[in-house]
Amino acid sequence: MSLLARSKRGNCYLVLIMYHKLKKKPNRAKERITNTFSRIFLSALFIISFFYTSPILINFADKNFKNKEFTNNSKNILNNALNKDNQSEEKDNYIKNNEMDLLYDILEENNSEINLVRYTTSEINALFEEVKYNLQEVRNTKLVKPIDIGLLPKEIDKIKSTKKRKEIFIKIVLPLIVKENNKIRIDRKRFFAILSKNSNTDIEKKWLEKKYKQYGVRQNDILTLKIRMDEIPVSLAIAQAAKETGWGTSRFALKGNALFGQWTWSGEGLKPKKAKKGEEHKVMKFYSLQLSVRAYLRNLNTHSSYKNLRKVRTDLRNKNKSLDSLILSKHLDKYAETGNEYVEVLQKIITQNNLKDFDDAKLLPSSKDLESLI
Repeated sequence: MSLLARSKRGNCYLVLIMYHKLKKKPNRAKERITNTFSRIFLSALFIISFFYTSPILINFADKNFKNKEFTNNSKNILNNALNKDNQSEEKDNYIKNNEMDLLYDILEENNSEINLVRYTTSEINALFEEVKYNLQEVRNTKLVKPIDIGLLPKEIDKIKSTKKRKEIFIKIVLPLIVKENNKIRIDRKRFFAILSKNSNTDIEKKWLEKKYKQYGVRQNDILTLKIRMDEIPVSLAIAQAAKETGWGTSRFALKGNALFGQWTWSGEGLKPKKAKKGEEHKVMKFYSLQLSVRAYLRNLNTHSSYKNLRKVRTDLRNKNKSLDSLILSKHLDKYAETGNEYVEVLQKIITQNNLKDFDDAKLLPSSKDLESLI
């Protein structure tokens, strides 16, 4: 083949190649446009799907994977717990708590073999005079003498003057109530200190476990413990003790040191004389008046009947308001069968006896407390 023929054939191939390239350009342009639109469509679909499904996935994760157990690096847990709309406690926490678990520390002390001395009314009054303990001074100074009377005087019901009977009763129970509230206040302070740390010691963890047990808190629910581990106004406690014991004259108070008529189905107690047929409960007996006060506070802080009281108390705390006994007493209608009538009686006792004067009272340190500071 001549060079000319080869040249012509080469030119023909070149023309054919160029033709095919030109022919493919429009197709490629179409493909690019199609691909671009596809990418845009898929991206938009992905973004829409992401924002649509995210809340569902987050909600699912919260319900199924959220760890409720206390962890040591818990600053975030504390913030979440305190900022929650903590108007309600854990719904499932109201499985009936075992009395033996809630009161185990009290029941242990109830078994003490040391016999407490029961002083007479005159001996108690002499002691009060010796240490210059009078209620008017407490109202003025808000300071209470740390006097621990373990048993009521038997002849308290023989005191004819209602005023004098009320006075000695308040003098006896006031330091006991303030002392138990102080313990709760100290526990509460320690509780917040533990939660604010990034790590905790084994002692702190064991202390928390102990408090979960005492307050009937299941699943290590920090928020519920925060709601339950709190004080009861002194005036409300005095009013209930006065109502339940007839200012210290009831059989349950004198024979069982029971200041608040707390029932038991498993512990040692006194059978009510007017108990109906088939009723198995007793009024719990206590080793001392102090233990009766502790059990009373534990009862209001754990029993489901007083859930609303705890809710209102938490609301007052969140608003930096004082714990008002007249407000909280409204939620004790389930404490007695008389319901709202019982609440009205409590409120009358509080107002007529000016018991709110004692709400801010503080316990003076005892000699043992002073020794521990040296």
